[in-house]
Amino acid sequence: MKYANTRTSIKLDRISYGASDPSLSDRLLYPHVFRMVQNNHIHNMAISELMEHFGWTWVGIIVSNDETGENELQILTKYMRERGICAAFTETLREENYNRIVQALNNPQVNIIIMCGSFSTAIFGLVTGYTFLFLENTFIISPSWIYRSVISIEERSAYNGSLAVQFSSTFPGLEDFLKIVKECNDMYQKDSYWTLLYYADNMGDIVPFISDYNINKKLNHTHNFTLPNLRNVLSSGVSPRLYTAVEVMAKALHEMFLFIKDKYKENSVTGFIHYRRKLQRYIQMMASSPDPMKPSYYFNEQGEAVHPYTIINWLHTEMAIREVEVGNFTPWAVSGEKLHINRQSITWKHTKGIPVSRCSDQCSPGSRKKTGGTIHACCYDCVPCAEGEISNITDAENCFKCQSDKWPNEKRDRCLPKVLEFISYQNDTMASVFSGISVFGCLVTGFIFGIFISYRDTPIVKANNRNLSYLLLVSIILSFLSIFLFLGRPRDITCRLRETSFGIFFSIAISSLLAKTVMVCVAFKSTKPGSPWRKWLSVKLPYTIVLLCSSIQVVICLIWLSISPPFQDLDTLTYPGKIIIQCNEGSDICFYSMLGYMGLLAAVSFVLAFMVRTLPDSFNEAKYITFSMLLFCSVWISMIPAYLSTRGKYMVAVEIFAVMASSAGLLGCVFLPKCFIIMFNSEMNRKTNLLGKRKE
Repeated sequence: MKYANTRTSIKLDRISYGASDPSLSDRLLYPHVFRMVQNNHIHNMAISELMEHFGWTWVGIIVSNDETGENELQILTKYMRERGICAAFTETLREENYNRIVQALNNPQVNIIIMCGSFSTAIFGLVTGYTFLFLENTFIISPSWIYRSVISIEERSAYNGSLAVQFSSTFPGLEDFLKIVKECNDMYQKDSYWTLLYYADNMGDIVPFISDYNINKKLNHTHNFTLPNLRNVLSSGVSPRLYTAVEVMAKALHEMFLFIKDKYKENSVTGFIHYRRKLQRYIQMMASSPDPMKPSYYFNEQGEAVHPYTIINWLHTEMAIREVEVGNFTPWAVSGEKLHINRQSITWKHTKGIPVSRCSDQCSPGSRKKTGGTIHACCYDCVPCAEGEISNITDAENCFKCQSDKWPNEKRDRCLPKVLEFISYQNDTMASVFSGISVFGCLVTGFIFGIFISYRDTPIVKANNRNLSYLLLVSIILSFLSIFLFLGRPRDITCRLRETSFGIFFSIAISSLLAKTVMVCVAFKSTKPGSPWRKWLSVKLPYTIVLLCSSIQVVICLIWLSISPPFQDLDTLTYPGKIIIQCNEGSDICFYSMLGYMGLLAAVSFVLAFMVRTLPDSFNEAKYITFSMLLFCSVWISMIPAYLSTRGKYMVAVEIFAVMASSAGLLGCVFLPKCFIIMFNSEMNRKTNLLGKRKE
């Protein structure tokens, strides 16, 4: 039905039972047009959602050779693009295109064919001539293609398993009419009923069909209709819409005439002329209902009867094509709830189940689409997600990064908490080894401390100030114990203590060795008569050296803690899949100042001890201090590049090793020779031996 000249013609109110052109929805141009169907946008939206539901992204489209086909194709492709669905081919249904359509149907990736536009009998020539091709494809049929009764027996196998989107409507009195048909005994009258129903169901499209095919053959098939099939025909064809259109118009006219008669009395003609142009108000009023579940009596703002659509599964039988309702499409529902499909009730063409119609295989979770290689967005490659990214859905457009505290699993389809890395007491062998060495070092140092206390009055212990030896042993014990600050999960307090404690403890130890070395040098210088060094041979000198040198390190650490103290830091970038819980030094300047000052003390002690190592003294510790400082400096010099080149718990392990090695070096080089003399060579630990050696 065309309404191109409606604006210039007499404004007659019209109700169409089947016009679906979207242009008629413009109420400014066509305010007097009402329709018992919605425009083509609605059922094409239903078809596109149906394809999206089953994952059909690579489909073929056969378009009727008319203006309706072109218009519907534009609408359909619009909704397909919105849902990421592509057309593998689009062919116009005319005889000269049969070879191209057949060639396109040979594509094994295309298994879904959409019938677009108005119903055309040209489809019969194509399906009949190439039935074997359509046996592998599933049709998606729009409401304008639902004329099942004109499909011959030879063609039914091609349509078997297809899905049709059709209007869902009925009209009152249907059951009574079916009862009359069933109980009719007059064969002539019964034939008239069947013929009339056949034409009514195919109204408007049967004439060209009659010119090409034997109508008598078709009518003979209608005699095989059962009442359930007839009920389906009358419920899904134009009959319900035609009945409702007449009913709405009749009621509107009736109400309008009642109002005119009541208001104008005898002058009803004048009233009719006045109100004739307002008939649309009565139509709108008669056809409106607050209940959208009664779609036959509900017009929207565009003058369209709003109604649901049913999704029908066509099944081939010996008698006809049987319909099975498998779902519905509700236009007024919220997005995502419009389409409902019962997959279990669908019978497909093949036992494989749901047909697949895709240009590319689905990208599994853990990968993403890589487009750009082809002109179609539906044809793509699947590439794994990049490191640190996942995709947890099929056919993901993009991968996304995990949160900073999580990392993808091996399949890269979900994020898992990152492994926390630090030297743990529970499940780390290094913690057990370091703890054992630390305890062992403390026990050995404590044992030596006990020996020195037991033999405190012997010459070898009293030589070079035994109190400095005690202080040195205590600082070594504390250095071994400071290792426990490096083990376990770092905290702000442990970070501050670990970085400053070993610096202060080693500064005290090295200051003690420096004081011992200075005392050896002063003692030798003061042996000459009249030497000015004698005034430095006081008890205060070594303690002053220890206090002064240690205080400088304490000041550096206090400045460090007050300006930018060490703190717990979470490193999520260095190692994929790990969170390194470490101590951030805060101020690098203060950290390296602390190490630099400790190295300066060690260097001064080494140089001074090396200079006095050959002085004649039975208990001269200078040569042992030389070896200890040489070992100490070697350990810390080699530790710095190793410390800077590692990360995580191994960086902490390097620092722990440096602390243990330097502590063990001081203990072994300075005290083990004395312990050997005390325990195994007691003759050397006598004053007479000391005096005798000095005489020599």
